[in-house]
Amino acid sequence: MLKRRRREIFFKRLMQLSLLLVVGMLIGVIVVVLIRGTSALSVSMLLDTPKGGYYLGGEGGIANAIAGSLYLAFGASLLALLLSLPISFALQKEYAGSRLTHLSRIILEVLWGTPSIVYGAVGFIVMVYFGVRASLLGGILVLTLLTMPIMIRSMDEILRMVPVELKEIAISLGATRLETAWIVFRQVLPGIVTAGILAFGRAIGDAASILFTAGYTDAMPRSLTDPVASLPLAIFFQIGTPLSEVQDRAYAAALVLLIIVLVVNVAARMLSDRFSRNVIR
Repeated sequence: MLKRRRREIFFKRLMQLSLLLVVGMLIGVIVVVLIRGTSALSVSMLLDTPKGGYYLGGEGGIANAIAGSLYLAFGASLLALLLSLPISFALQKEYAGSRLTHLSRIILEVLWGTPSIVYGAVGFIVMVYFGVRASLLGGILVLTLLTMPIMIRSMDEILRMVPVELKEIAISLGATRLETAWIVFRQVLPGIVTAGILAFGRAIGDAASILFTAGYTDAMPRSLTDPVASLPLAIFFQIGTPLSEVQDRAYAAALVLLIIVLVVNVAARMLSDRFSRNVIR
């Protein structure tokens, strides 16, 4: 009994230490970004596009990168959601065989672990083959492919947690498969919102997949066929310069990216809590 108690205390302390380590790393990142980025952050930086010599200390801002990141992330997340939701339902045992479902989940796990640069390289090869230049549309499509495995696997796990009794009751009352799916959808809506947050966070923070597919420009995108700037690439280009002033701008851009992700997470959490009213507990 004493041995079991000591083992329980050991693993409890280990979990607490792991939690402190993760929280400490997060706080460290936030503190560094705040210290280095606050001094360079200004209204003109948020509202202006880069002027001549911006990456060498010239005037201008990152408005184009902010807009581009939002276009890319929201576009990819929305498209991934529309494609992932029916696929997630199709993976359930009521709609597909066990062998097909098992194979599909293995493929999704492999795609989930595939580096984003691979998606970018494949997308770039396809675009070159069809003679398509880097554009907002190309970036959205590649980010959609990048985020779909995350969204599908997350939704799949959520759907598998729905009580079987709920589906059986719906079917026993004469509901069709489509009507049953709608009932299940209302139950897992908070989880779907969470999956969307994960996909959005991956999309807005990724740089490798859009480096060759979305391109980069100092102008605002006017259509889906125009190249588009993004905050991750703006940070990458600025942090690599030897000028401390430009490096501080990179941290300011990182601060803006951090704030966007935080705001989206808080808003999504509020929506998730609101949708939870329909969940049977």
